[in-house]
Amino acid sequence: MKVFWASVLMLLLHHQGFTQTDSTVKKSIDTIKVGNMVILRKDSDSLTSIKSDRDTIRVTSDVIIIGNGLDKGLEKIRTGAENLKDAFTDLNLKIVVNKQPKKYSTNWFVWDLGFAGYDDQTNYSSASTQKFLAPVMGTNFPMPIPLSKNDFALRTTRVSNFNLWFFIQRMSLIKQVVNLKYGLGIESNNYYFKSGIKYEDLGIETLVSRTLGEVHKNKLVANYLTAPLMLNINTNPSSRKNGFQISAGLSGGFLINAWQKMRIEGERSKVKSDYNLSPFKLSYIGELGLGKVRLYGSYAPKAMHQYGVNQKPYTVGVRFSY
Repeated sequence: MKVFWASVLMLLLHHQGFTQTDSTVKKSIDTIKVGNMVILRKDSDSLTSIKSDRDTIRVTSDVIIIGNGLDKGLEKIRTGAENLKDAFTDLNLKIVVNKQPKKYSTNWFVWDLGFAGYDDQTNYSSASTQKFLAPVMGTNFPMPIPLSKNDFALRTTRVSNFNLWFFIQRMSLIKQVVNLKYGLGIESNNYYFKSGIKYEDLGIETLVSRTLGEVHKNKLVANYLTAPLMLNINTNPSSRKNGFQISAGLSGGFLINAWQKMRIEGERSKVKSDYNLSPFKLSYIGELGLGKVRLYGSYAPKAMHQYGVNQKPYTVGVRFSY
């Protein structure tokens, strides 16, 4: 394309046969003036005849274009390119800023699977405990047989704790490394008994007795509306896939409902009652995480029953959260 326009200019110079005069170019050089630009034809050794304050572009070895605005135009192009580069740089910076961890982050509908048990610290020889227990009487048991710790033994081979948290929110305290975690959810503890003990709600008080027959299923279910509050340490706040997290704190629970479900010798029963369970539960809680994998645990320092037995509940399991 450059050679084509150079040829056209050369033809014009040869056929016009006239000479124009410009104050900045010697008269011996053929010229064509178009506005602020001068197109000239000269020999390669005539560059010294052009003043240094004029803008020039060499088309071929014989043709040069001289103009006052070329340098200004090129400067505008350079400035525009720099402004465009700065705009993209600012945009990239905004994207990076937006990717930084936020002060608040919320996980919705987090759920746990694990095991529920209790630390049985009951003194079964005490008068208060024996009053809560109803000894077995009958033809095969002419002498009263009081219940013991073995009657409250649990099956540990089944998943017995399920929690559904409506939300768990994390609030940054120090640069997303030190955080406060809190939430709200339903905590469900299922205690599967090996024996056939039965809770009996007599209205005024609750007693526990032993039933006879082959036990196929016997569990006590306690559901709590629970709110956890923990202090969280996150070693890698910029990534959820990597990093170590540890949390510790307290949770407060309110007993929503409870029931005992039994299947003994083919007979099924399900009776709802509070069964002398404490309406409130305060627990120490903890969470340990590596990436997306999280383990949880809880322990209540107070007994889950209001009287009779001293059994302090605990849970441990896996927390599923993104």
